[in-house]
Amino acid sequence: MSESAVSQIELIFDGVAQEGPVGVTGADLVGNDRSIVVVRVNGALTDLDQPLAAGDVVEPVSVESEDGLFVLRHSAAHVVAQAVQDLFPEAKLGIGPPIKDGFYYDFSVAEPFSGDDLTALQKRVVAICKSGQRFVRRVVDEDEARVELADEPFKLRLVGSEGGSDVMEVGGDELTIYDNLDRKGERCWGDLCRGPHVPNTKYIPPNAVKIMRSAAAYWLGDQDNEQLQRIYGTAWPDKGQLQAYLTFLEEAERRDHRRLGNELDLFSFPPEVGSGLPVFHPKGGKIRTVMENYSREQHEAAGYDFVSSPHVSKSALFSQSGHLDWYADGMYPPMELDAEIAADGHVKRQPQQYYLKPMNCPMHNLIYNARGRSYRELPLRLFEFGTVYRYEKSGVVQGLTRARGFTQDDAHIYCTPEQMPHELDSLLSFVLDLLRDYGLDDFYLELSTRNPEKSVGDQAEWEAATLALREAGERQGLELVLDEGGAAFYGPKVSVQAKDAIGRTWQMSTIQVDFQLPQRFDLEYTAEDGSRQQPVMIHRALFGSIERFFAVLLEHYAGAFPAWLAPVQVVGIPITDQHIGYLQEIAAQLRQQGVRVEIDESSDRMQKKIRNAQKQKVPFMLLAGDADRDAGAVSFRYRNGEQKNGVPIAQAVAEIVDIIESKSNLDPTAQSARVEA
Repeated sequence: MSESAVSQIELIFDGVAQEGPVGVTGADLVGNDRSIVVVRVNGALTDLDQPLAAGDVVEPVSVESEDGLFVLRHSAAHVVAQAVQDLFPEAKLGIGPPIKDGFYYDFSVAEPFSGDDLTALQKRVVAICKSGQRFVRRVVDEDEARVELADEPFKLRLVGSEGGSDVMEVGGDELTIYDNLDRKGERCWGDLCRGPHVPNTKYIPPNAVKIMRSAAAYWLGDQDNEQLQRIYGTAWPDKGQLQAYLTFLEEAERRDHRRLGNELDLFSFPPEVGSGLPVFHPKGGKIRTVMENYSREQHEAAGYDFVSSPHVSKSALFSQSGHLDWYADGMYPPMELDAEIAADGHVKRQPQQYYLKPMNCPMHNLIYNARGRSYRELPLRLFEFGTVYRYEKSGVVQGLTRARGFTQDDAHIYCTPEQMPHELDSLLSFVLDLLRDYGLDDFYLELSTRNPEKSVGDQAEWEAATLALREAGERQGLELVLDEGGAAFYGPKVSVQAKDAIGRTWQMSTIQVDFQLPQRFDLEYTAEDGSRQQPVMIHRALFGSIERFFAVLLEHYAGAFPAWLAPVQVVGIPITDQHIGYLQEIAAQLRQQGVRVEIDESSDRMQKKIRNAQKQKVPFMLLAGDADRDAGAVSFRYRNGEQKNGVPIAQAVAEIVDIIESKSNLDPTAQSARVEA
């Protein structure tokens, strides 16, 4: 073999077989294409400066891809950490992973970071990005790492086993440190990290990286560990994408359900009640009632039986269901009741432990087992708006989306194995159609499959249930994303992921097959041949919780609910007090049609009354003055400011009623055009 042949290696780059010299790197292959930040070598993300081997399959990874953004943001996290230690040399490093839309880095510092500190750090980050420091990977053994990291107590813990592969610092085949080298090759900073990283800091556009905020955090997320200070940041391929993201955040803030709940007087969280325990005000209660009533109507039409169960239960029930084994940390502490104490202090009867229920399913199983069941009764669909209580840690409680007390629209379906495929299919169609009725129509599905190491039940049962869920999902014509090994231990699940008006994804409905509870509760039915058989149990939550779904819709519509859901559908606005009686007569006609209407009898001027109604996002305003009263008409105004004058009363009432009864989720103005057409 010739010397030139030995010095060449063959590999596959971007699907094409190529030859290159020994020591060729990803950087050699991508050339001057700055959009490529790393390469994937035989499936593993790899720095561009790493030498490749014969036979390697190499794929370029663009900064615009999910993996590319991951690397960009991880590199930006290192830059922020370097900036912190430049300005605060006493700071000790925690961990700094990329996250959705950004990154964070944790630090042990004497005082929390101030706003001025973050401003100074932002300037330092920009300077580091512009300096073009190279990220250089260096392999070390544990002893070497311990010497280098002697002044970094948290990093030292990671060199052993604490944290393991759950953090970015360790978990690869080798223990590595990334050095940041300046143009002279001198080390400016370094960090324990498994990488990979962009080639140099100029790959992080200085006008597309931003420190967002700081907050307290616990080491490795464990509240029993030390409290650190976390800096959150974001990084994007260019300035335009950063600006789009910041605009998105502004819009998300404008739509925040906690803010809107206060502005529209819908709900609150009184401190006297407790964290994560909302109370709904009259307007919020009206929206909630309308949501629930429509859901009830649809469930009745679909053959569900309504049940009700108490908020508390003896501990034995949750022992039988397994919640005290698997879910105790998420439950409120027990109440000890019914003890009998003699006058001399002797305990005549030990107290019973009662728990606030975290789930409705155990009680539904008791309803199923209240008498014998025949195959002729199946499928049996039990449904309840059941309030449950879960002890969420204070750090994760977030408005209505993560509460401690909430009401689930909970259904449990008991069917034969033969009925299961059809039942899953009809269930998915039912929940998707109902979500569309409320105005969500951009979906994909996620199928969570078995983790063999963390599951119970017969493999054949799992396969049959998973296949039935997959086929039901595919029949909907929606994207089906596989969540391999993501199922709970008791059965596979399909979840509906819905996008809202600004593109955020929310997990909504879930459908889950359960092999465990039917066994634990000895659920049976008499089969056609007279034998006793175990039913299949399907858990199904449409909204997840009324409170969370309320929050999602509130943010989706930015508070401007469609007319059928709006707490106040019409406001009558008199030009003067002399016109109040006229509008009250019209309001009486609307109320006879079930319309929620108010008359603004305040002393405010007409223009302020209009502004008030618009701020409250009322769909329709009916204005009346002398000319309107004399003509038997109203001025018909929509919440977007569009107005039609001289509309006959009967026509105005008919249009309002038609739009409400259609349950359209269009803006009332847009729908009115269709009504007129």
